[in-house]
Amino acid sequence: MASNQRAAVSEDNIVAFRKHMDNYTSGELKRLSEHFRPDLLYVIENDSLTVLQELTSRCVITAQQAQDYHDWERNHDSASAAEKLADDILAMNQAAGLGLWECLFALQSRWAHPNLHGMLEEIIQNGQNLLKENLLNENGHVLDAELKVCQKKHKDNLCDLTWMMKENRSSGKSRGPQPPSISSHYVELKVVSDHHFKKQTHQEHEALAAAGELNEYRLQRRMKSELERIAPDRLFRWCFRTRRLPLSVMVSGVAGVGKTTLVQKFIFDWAMGKHYQKFAFVFFFKFRDLNTITEKKSLESLLCQTYPHLRDKLPRVLEDPEKLLFIFDGLDESKTDLKLSRGGSHELCRNPGDVKPVTVIVASLLKQTLLKGCSVLLTSRPSKLSSLEDGVFHRVASIVGFLSKERERYFSMFFGDERASREAFAYVRDSQVLYTLCYNPSYCWITCTALKPCFTAKAGRPQPAPKTVTQLFVSYVTHIMANHMQERPEPQRMRDTLISVGWLAEYGITNHILVFDLKYLQDFNVEFSPFLSGFLVENPQTDDSSQVTYSFLHLTIQEFFAALVHYLDYKEVKFRDTMAKARSCKEGDYEIFSRFLAGLSHPATKMPLEKYVGKFSAEATRKVIGWLSEMNYEELQSPEEPEGKRRLMNVFSLFFESQNSQLVRDVVGKAAHMDFSELYLMPVDCTVLAYVLSCCEEIQRLTLDSCFIQNEGLERLRAELHKVRELSLLDNDLKDPTMKDICKALKHQNCRLEALSLGRNAFTEQCCEELASALAENRTLLSLELKKNKLRTGGLSYLSRVFESPECKIRKLGLQGTGLSDESCGSLCSALSKNSSLRHLNLSANMFTDRCAEEVHLLILTCPSLTEIRLGLNDFSPEVEKQLKNVQREGLAIHF
Repeated sequence: MASNQRAAVSEDNIVAFRKHMDNYTSGELKRLSEHFRPDLLYVIENDSLTVLQELTSRCVITAQQAQDYHDWERNHDSASAAEKLADDILAMNQAAGLGLWECLFALQSRWAHPNLHGMLEEIIQNGQNLLKENLLNENGHVLDAELKVCQKKHKDNLCDLTWMMKENRSSGKSRGPQPPSISSHYVELKVVSDHHFKKQTHQEHEALAAAGELNEYRLQRRMKSELERIAPDRLFRWCFRTRRLPLSVMVSGVAGVGKTTLVQKFIFDWAMGKHYQKFAFVFFFKFRDLNTITEKKSLESLLCQTYPHLRDKLPRVLEDPEKLLFIFDGLDESKTDLKLSRGGSHELCRNPGDVKPVTVIVASLLKQTLLKGCSVLLTSRPSKLSSLEDGVFHRVASIVGFLSKERERYFSMFFGDERASREAFAYVRDSQVLYTLCYNPSYCWITCTALKPCFTAKAGRPQPAPKTVTQLFVSYVTHIMANHMQERPEPQRMRDTLISVGWLAEYGITNHILVFDLKYLQDFNVEFSPFLSGFLVENPQTDDSSQVTYSFLHLTIQEFFAALVHYLDYKEVKFRDTMAKARSCKEGDYEIFSRFLAGLSHPATKMPLEKYVGKFSAEATRKVIGWLSEMNYEELQSPEEPEGKRRLMNVFSLFFESQNSQLVRDVVGKAAHMDFSELYLMPVDCTVLAYVLSCCEEIQRLTLDSCFIQNEGLERLRAELHKVRELSLLDNDLKDPTMKDICKALKHQNCRLEALSLGRNAFTEQCCEELASALAENRTLLSLELKKNKLRTGGLSYLSRVFESPECKIRKLGLQGTGLSDESCGSLCSALSKNSSLRHLNLSANMFTDRCAEEVHLLILTCPSLTEIRLGLNDFSPEVEKQLKNVQREGLAIHF
């Protein structure tokens, strides 16, 4: 739930809202609820317990019904529970429906979720127009017969252009007979308000984000409290941030995340009459096509050129701008910047016949100097947003790609076979390194393509599944080689082809070029063929084939070939220059390229490719390993800046890709110290870190305080934790199930753990029996910190048996703020008084009172090795505090 709260909602406010809602008839209320159904479900899903409590307190449902819904959620999931709850209440009667809305209104003061406030504000501020808008979006405008025929022809034209799923499909013998339809194969993309994302996306390198560094866990938490989720068919609905129906909308997202696919689905659904029929005509353009128009144009001529069937009726179509939607896809590909500054308004178009550069036409539509009242939708990569004037767009949204359910659905549709899709997805989910890639639909396709031979082999043994990103792309390339050529060419010819493509890719990476014209291909001796369509795609601009441009299927494929070419055609000078650029560039620019470069140095990783193209350059391999071995671990281990810690984690990712354990040992050294405190570690980071730990014989200290690694992250580290001498996991929101992983480390036969800090987590007495069992077996632990966990008396009863054992070697014990009371004090003091190892004991901030003063007094006098005890912030009276302070024992310090 959101921590930020709004002003309190009084009962008077609730009564006023109820009166407002009473103005709607039963049918109108039903239509309103149906209109807001996606938001209702999403809001309830994010905190169903709070909603159930409010519904019960206001007698909309009974306590038993609330328990039934709670049980349903436990046995199913939050999404289906929200759906059941909302549908059941809205099906009861009008009073129940009004009760649901009243409860949601009352929750505003405690729950600052943007979807909740958005729909309530829309009802209050725009309620009079909302139902009319709904009907208009369902039924559209009344058009005369001629214009209706024209509209039908236009919709049919757009249906033909958009019905086929434009996923990555390569030519070759394995191509299916029929491309999938977008209606059956579209997987929902998560779109959120860019209100919180904008600043961050300006600073992050897109290639790094595109490689899967998006933190799904952080994103899911923020979507539950801060981020407004926007269904694609609601991009032009009321925006509560700008308090208006938006006319200009920007949808941003990294390369391959699905911007064009989302637009395609939007247009297809409009053409099929499924949404936004208030737009009588929708016009779609791609900036990469507009780039080829060098001469000045008018909007009229541009529309006639693109949609010749509208030529005769175009003046009438443009008469009512509010009925028009213009969509421009790929602003980041535009060769000319949009002139959106206030000072450039004199250059803008005023009439559809004004002849101007194409980008001026787009700017004029956005600035409403041309066809005032029309709507405009643009898409772009995030890097372009920083150059746009604030306030031009009434809504800025960001596509964050697939979350877990959408990834699973994509795998299911790709493989078709339930067993294969389930096994492939489970493998990817478990690897984490591959799983993080799959938030991006393009990576999902590459991953599924590469994994298909591993999970659907018809005969013989399946291919081994890749572990690293480099291995995944090697699998993808070899799959294209095996399945997209009529006959297998000679290795040298294949090598020459990949070398040509590689130098083209390398030139593009070092010069920031993503789209190549025919001259580029000729300069690098790249002959486009059906085989290369697995990596390069044609981007036809017009009917003139000479205008065709080419780009790699995805930026990361370009980076893979840019790294690969150094192994296939090693040139000392080129390699040195590229590495110099990589070292001097801003953080992140060459990150993915560097990972591929490191990964291809591993013999087992490159072996599948060598079968097709011959041996890799031994000199290149030596140079890359030399480059990696030059990493100065002490310099990388920055103790202060989070940026330095992220830099070290990026280097660890290079080591993971290289799969060279000796290299890791040489760089990290023996008895390493690793401190990632306050660096947000994703499960994929924990997988990488676990690999580095596995290469080390011993780790002197591993500090992971405030890294939010949670249960899944710790599970990834579990197998290596026994090697660490000093392990700190403070403030990670770890819960009881995680204790199993910690206990396995403590019980390991080669455990080296001497200091373990588990303070400020979410452990309870439920896990103490397991911890006590592990401590009883362990013979290495000297320091245990458990502060600020809710162990309470029940948990301490298990631990006390361990502390009194002669085998217990613990010298330092932290039990500060663990909920201990007088009831537990006696058994604890009795156990510790028999301990001959304990020197430092912290019992502050518990609930001890004067009743247990005698037991504490006895402990101070009888615990033979104790040199320091802390008792402050308990409930002792001043008199008892004074008495305890005055206890004299040589070598013992008592602190309050």
